Amino acid sequence: MDVTTAVPAEARETLRAVVVRPAWVVHGALVVPFLFGFDPPLALQYLPLAASVAVLGLPHGAVDHLALERSRGEPPTRRGMLLVGGLYAVLGGAYLALWYLAPVASFVLFVAITWVHWGQGDVYALVAVEGVDHLRTRGQRALAAAVRGGLPMLVPLLSYPGQYREVAALLVGRFGVTAADLAPLFAPGTRLALGAGFAGLTLTALGLGAARGGLGAPGWRVDALETALLWAYFLAVPPVLAIGVYFCLWHSVRHIARLALVDPGAARALDRGAWPAALARFARDAAPLTLVSLVFLGGFYLLVPVRPTDLPETVGLYLVLIAVLTLPHVVVVSLMDRAEGVWSAGQ
Repeated sequence: MDVTTAVPAEARETLRAVVVRPAWVVHGALVVPFLFGFDPPLALQYLPLAASVAVLGLPHGAVDHLALERSRGEPPTRRGMLLVGGLYAVLGGAYLALWYLAPVASFVLFVAITWVHWGQGDVYALVAVEGVDHLRTRGQRALAAAVRGGLPMLVPLLSYPGQYREVAALLVGRFGVTAADLAPLFAPGTRLALGAGFAGLTLTALGLGAARGGLGAPGWRVDALETALLWAYFLAVPPVLAIGVYFCLWHSVRHIARLALVDPGAARALDRGAWPAALARFARDAAPLTLVSLVFLGGFYLLVPVRPTDLPETVGLYLVLIAVLTLPHVVVVSLMDRAEGVWSAGQ
């Protein structure tokens, strides 16, 4: 399958109108007040992450048991659901154990896994929804994924190292340790080197795309616009707020769009522009395992060595749950990538 041509034109237009373009507006609009010194209360900044427990964020991964077989053009089977459930039990369980044994290393792994996952999500959106023609090789797509995943994971470290460190401490603090081992990461020299290197990586990716597709290519312009927008967004907006909004209104909605495209009923709805019907089908499919995850979060609250006592600490605990779920989720999405030919470009 060639994912760049597999999505019908009508569905693409619907998704551009209700998923891609609104995200540009929201993220761009959020940059403006922070350029003029806007400083909202920290509790307010945590609200999007808190809302993601039930709205878009956590649910976007709750259809994995159906999505893998659908991505292969097959109806979901009990065997397939059990295999995905086993994957979550084994990988999620192992990663959860690692959080108890080595919380700081687990946090670093969480950043790395999320970097990969959010990058692969944006590459799918570029090639399937935007239909770009400048990402012509696997190497280019891998480079684009490295840039796109690094924007939310690395850029906030450059402008808000204090809050980034506080979030790390919230996660590892639930296990009775501090983030002291990460201190070198927040040193000015380290951040300068990381920022310069990542800026070079970004320019290399866009420059190579321009050479392959041309500066006037619509797909390349979309890629460059989104990349510049996200650089500005993650430099200007504090990480807690920036990640919460991005998680819900950029990454999750794009993955939900992908889930709709592999669900025959939802895909037909998108073809005729009936996106609320497609969203309703997703909500129906995601509800059971979203509720299971919430129950698990409640049990997790009772099992961590240091229980949260306020909203930030509770969100920190929730992010550990997200970390545990993200590892098997990345495996499922990677298998979907293979089935849909996301990486089937030339060498």
